[in-house]
Amino acid sequence: MALVIDGKAIAAEVRNEIKIKVSERIAAGKRTPGLAILLVGDDPASQSYVGGKGKACAELGVYSVIERRPENTSEEEVLSIINEWNRTPEIDGILVQLPLPKHIDENKVILSISPDKDVDGFHPQSFGRLVIGIPGFVPCTPAGIVELLVRSQIPLKGKHVVVLGRSNIVGKPIANLLYQKNPRANAVVTICHTAAPDFRVYTRQADILIAAAGVPLLIKADDVKEGVTVIDVGINRVDDPSASKGYKIVGDVDYESVFPKAYAITPVPGGVGPMTIAMLLNNTLKSIEMSENQ
Repeated sequence: MALVIDGKAIAAEVRNEIKIKVSERIAAGKRTPGLAILLVGDDPASQSYVGGKGKACAELGVYSVIERRPENTSEEEVLSIINEWNRTPEIDGILVQLPLPKHIDENKVILSISPDKDVDGFHPQSFGRLVIGIPGFVPCTPAGIVELLVRSQIPLKGKHVVVLGRSNIVGKPIANLLYQKNPRANAVVTICHTAAPDFRVYTRQADILIAAAGVPLLIKADDVKEGVTVIDVGINRVDDPSASKGYKIVGDVDYESVFPKAYAITPVPGGVGPMTIAMLLNNTLKSIEMSENQ
């Protein structure tokens, strides 16, 4: 029977470790970490994510500022808010909830965030450090995936990891993380994407499959080999008349069919998702620690 990788439980471990460190800081008379979050528009999923991040900050003793702005907020105002936070000593991390309204240039916004406060890990400087393999901010979902694998004692050295998807948020960074020559990685990595005539040629070779394609229930039992470890990053809404909300959340992997063939697998929900907020708070703590050590 497959090992179900419990993201909620592992995220709780990480959050408890952060809470202890924050408490120790306060007891030593040091400043608590500060996280600033900007939400533009009223997208329900983004509202929910931001609410969850604010609640997590409160639970762990992290100072937080949440600015909510309407859909028609100008790009200039968004940049002005970020510039103010860049100059505010009490703010160690800045997060702009994506996606932004179409009239705002996401790249310009990401570039405006100080690399020293880039706790989302999206700034080119952060990504460059990741690729080279020197310490810096790692995007939260890929960082969470590594924690899930390491804390679940899934061997990585020399294993063939296939990443399905090449986004800047998940696919590219997780591939770069897992081929690094260190004890928490050292895998052989293949990135598979829409240019592949048949992605199954690659997924069937995977010792570890990271599904981040954004296509509901894309991966079936025939698409993987026996004993595969599956990390399902997908969060997709599909219609379900029997559900109270009229829909349900599913991953990129058909969990029920793949489960019998897997060595280990993450559920959706309750797998990768909880790790993302935990690693955001970990990056915020890392930010204040790095600033004190400069």
